[in-house]
Amino acid sequence: MPAASNSPRRDPYLAFCFRVNIQGAGLTDATGLFKSVSGLSFETEVVDFKEGGVNDMTHKLLGGTKFKNIVLKRGFSGNEFADWWKQWQAPSGKPGRVMGTIEQLDTKGAVKAAWQFVGGWPCKYEVSEFDASKNEVTIETLEIAHQGLTKTK
Repeated sequence: MPAASNSPRRDPYLAFCFRVNIQGAGLTDATGLFKSVSGLSFETEVVDFKEGGVNDMTHKLLGGTKFKNIVLKRGFSGNEFADWWKQWQAPSGKPGRVMGTIEQLDTKGAVKAAWQFVGGWPCKYEVSEFDASKNEVTIETLEIAHQGLTKTK
């Protein structure tokens, strides 16, 4: 018979338990209500370096780190995302870049993991297709380019 473990059971967190907060964009508290968030990804480039006279291997060096854009989707309920994107398209100048957090919650609402992005700005805005033959919620998508993503918790 296997010995009982003293460590507590660690269930994976549920994908629908999350919260988003964007600071500095003039968006309301409704920024926390999203259908989905994607783009929590970073990748460091691998640079191959061949050393003269060494023919049996290639050195693998650290290159630059790339961050995917963060993609937020929610039910369309107003113009704040479109207005924010429009500010960035105006020739009169660009508003300040923003920072934000995406938090993974447990089923009781406690934060279990968090990611913070910095230097964010809206690079794409989209509204889902209108189709009279479907009975679906209209989804708006906002894509945010940023200068870095850090896992903070």
